[in-house]
Amino acid sequence: MARIELDLAHAYKANPQQDSDYALLPLQMAFEDGGAYALLGPSGCGKTTLLNIVSGLVRPSQGRVLFDGREVTADSPQQRNIAQVFQFPVIYDTMTVGENLAFPLRNRGVAPERIKERVGRIAEMLELSGQLGQRAAGLAADAKQKISLGRGLVREDVSAVLFDEPLTVIDPHLKWQLRRKLKQIHHELKLTLIYVTHDQVEALTFADQVVVMTRGRAVQVGSASELFERPRHTFVGHFIGSPGMNFVAAQCQGGQLQTAGRSLGAAPAGLADGPLTLGVRPEYLALAAAEAPGALPATVTQLQDVGTYQLLTARSGEQALKARLAPGLSTPAVGAMAWLQVLGPHTCLYRNEELVA
Repeated sequence: MARIELDLAHAYKANPQQDSDYALLPLQMAFEDGGAYALLGPSGCGKTTLLNIVSGLVRPSQGRVLFDGREVTADSPQQRNIAQVFQFPVIYDTMTVGENLAFPLRNRGVAPERIKERVGRIAEMLELSGQLGQRAAGLAADAKQKISLGRGLVREDVSAVLFDEPLTVIDPHLKWQLRRKLKQIHHELKLTLIYVTHDQVEALTFADQVVVMTRGRAVQVGSASELFERPRHTFVGHFIGSPGMNFVAAQCQGGQLQTAGRSLGAAPAGLADGPLTLGVRPEYLALAAAEAPGALPATVTQLQDVGTYQLLTARSGEQALKARLAPGLSTPAVGAMAWLQVLGPHTCLYRNEELVA
C-alpha cells in the first residue's frame, strides 16, 4: 500500500491553449495509505483519465506522480504494483473460479500454501467459496465480475486497488450487496482503494472521501456529510443530492441580501457587495408564514407523495424551487401561493460558482 500524490495536468492533444483542451486541468491531491476514495462525476469529466494516470496506463502530459514520496511518473502499472478492476469482467473462461483468483499470485511465485489461504479468504469474503472448482465460462455476468473484484483484491502487496465503474453489469440488488462487501473488505484488509463511478449512491456509501469532478477539475474532496452540508462549488450542490440543491440568484447590497427586489435579511458580516447565488437543499427548504424574514413567495406547480416524504415543486419568478417535506404535513394545493424559507443556517452563498467562506 502507498500514499499517492498527484501534481499534474493532462491533455490528449499537443500544445493545449485553453481549459477545454485539457482532459484534466492542473490539480494537486493526495490519496492516503489505506484510504477508500471515490472519483465521482458525469461522463467525460476526467475521472477515468485520472484513474489511468494513477495506474500508469496513461502518462500525464504535465507534472508527476509520487508513491510514498518516490516519483513513478514513467513507471508501468507492474512497476507501480497496481491492481485494477475494469468496467466489464476480465477473467479466463478456461480456468475455474479458484484458478482465476490464484492467477495473480502464481504469476508472482507466491508459495502454494499461501495462495490457498489467500484465495480461500477472498472467496469467502465475496461468497464464492462454493464455486471455486466451477469453470468460469458458465457463470453469469455478476459472478464473473465478482471474480474480477477478487483478482484485484487477492494480492496483499499492492500499492493500491483501482476500480473503474466495476458494478455496471451487476443487478441493482446485487450492487448493494457488493458495495457492502467492498466496504467490509476495505475495513478488514486496509487496502488503498480508488473507485470511479458516476453514481452518487455508490460513491457516498463506499468511500470515506469522495472527489467530485466536472469538466476536468476536481472541485471538492470531502466526506458525504461535507459534500451535502457545505458544497464548495455549485456543481457539487447540483450533482449531490436527490433532488439537487436549489439555487436562487441574489445580490448583497449595503449589508442586505436581496433577490427579485425583495430583501431577505442581513448579509453575513464582511460580505462584499455584488451578485451572489443562494444555495439551499430541498431538505432545508421549509414552508414559512407569509412575509416571514428570509422567505420568498412562490406558486406551487407540483406535489408528489413519495411515501417517506412529499416533494413540493414551486416557481418564484423565473426560479424553480423544490422542497422535501415531511409525510402528512399540510401543504398548499397546486396553483396556490406558498412562502418558502430560503435563508437559514443551512443556506450556502456562492460567488462565481465558488462557496463564500
